[in-house]
Amino acid sequence: MKIKDRLALNFTLISTGMLLVVLCSIYFIFLKFLEADFYARLTDRTTVSANLYLEADEISRDALDKVRSKYLDKLSDEVIRIYNSNNKATFIGDTTQYWTPQIINKVRKAGKIQFKDGENQVVGIFYKDNQGDFVILVSANDQSSHKRLNKLFKIMLVTFLIITSLLLISGRFIAKKILQPLLYFMEEVKKVGSSNLEFRVKETTNKDEINELAKNFNRLIEELEQAFILQKTFVANASHELRTPITSVMMSAELALSKERDITAYKQTLKSVLEDTEKIDNIITGLLTLAKADLALTNTQLQVIDLANFIQELQLEFEQQGLKIELLQNEKSTTILANKILLQIALTNIISNAFKFSDNKPIQIKVKNLNGYAILSITDFGLGIADEELENIFKPFYSKAEKVGKQGQGMGLYMTNKIMKLFKGSIDVKSKIDIGSTFTVTLPLN
Repeated sequence: MKIKDRLALNFTLISTGMLLVVLCSIYFIFLKFLEADFYARLTDRTTVSANLYLEADEISRDALDKVRSKYLDKLSDEVIRIYNSNNKATFIGDTTQYWTPQIINKVRKAGKIQFKDGENQVVGIFYKDNQGDFVILVSANDQSSHKRLNKLFKIMLVTFLIITSLLLISGRFIAKKILQPLLYFMEEVKKVGSSNLEFRVKETTNKDEINELAKNFNRLIEELEQAFILQKTFVANASHELRTPITSVMMSAELALSKERDITAYKQTLKSVLEDTEKIDNIITGLLTLAKADLALTNTQLQVIDLANFIQELQLEFEQQGLKIELLQNEKSTTILANKILLQIALTNIISNAFKFSDNKPIQIKVKNLNGYAILSITDFGLGIADEELENIFKPFYSKAEKVGKQGQGMGLYMTNKIMKLFKGSIDVKSKIDIGSTFTVTLPLN
């Protein structure tokens, strides 16, 4: 059963249950009211009978019967008895005993009683007269009240069925209305696939459970998207970077095996294979490092960091290695939202490159607060970067180090760029050959 149908059914059952309780309560209250009203009528009947038969001494019994039949409507199954001190029926024409002495004595003792005898209601009173002490009992069947109750029951039954039908219809409508955002969310989810993980379901401004579900789903898809990107990046980098040295190893081995060669040639081949193998090892190490860095980027936790103080800490570390940093900063606050470990990796990569390509000459770092951003510029006075190389330095495994006799895996600036994007910042570079380079990092203030 669908949620919509379950909601409608539960709503109907609860509502009709409450309605049934209300209707039953009304029926019961009305029943008791009619019973009490009929007992009151029977009590009046006993009083009238006492006045007619016991107080009117000068009027004959036949005349009293005529008056009674003329002015008092006879009730259904009506029975009136007047009992003397000997518990014998008297005064009225019918001398049938009808009630037992136990009930008559009970009336004498209590003064007044009322009870049900089958479908009849009975009222008995003890009446003192100058002719003696008498007990008057009146019994009748309240047919008019039974008819009213039957009519009320039919009206309530029809009302209950109509309201139940209306509740079921309105319940389905309300359930459909309530679940409309969920149905929309389900349609949106169907659009998500491995080919469009960048798709996000629409979030609303409502602070309800469905909106929370949409937010959590988008968060999950974002993590899946990052995982897919990591996988694709790793596979693409591995296939691209490993193909060349592996091909070189295979070609060197094939050439060495193509014909007999002297020991010197074999040694030269083995040396070439060893160099290519070392490259493969470096590439694999780099790939694993890159994968770990990407995972750290995906699962990072941000915190408030004072960028100026953070640079001062890095300055002390590098100066302990004998490297000089000139730090310039303004007095304004430069607090940002970042992960301290990742920020250290990113800035250390830039500063290390600045020393590496300037033969460890002193570098200059400026930190300032400008238009809601923390601006960090790192300037070296080294070899510089050619214009045609500037667009490649942030790509993975692109390294200028080997061209100038330095060691490097070509991943430092790539990871730095990814870290800056994670912190909603950016990194730019300006450089001139033989003059130096300036890397500018822009991060939003906290």
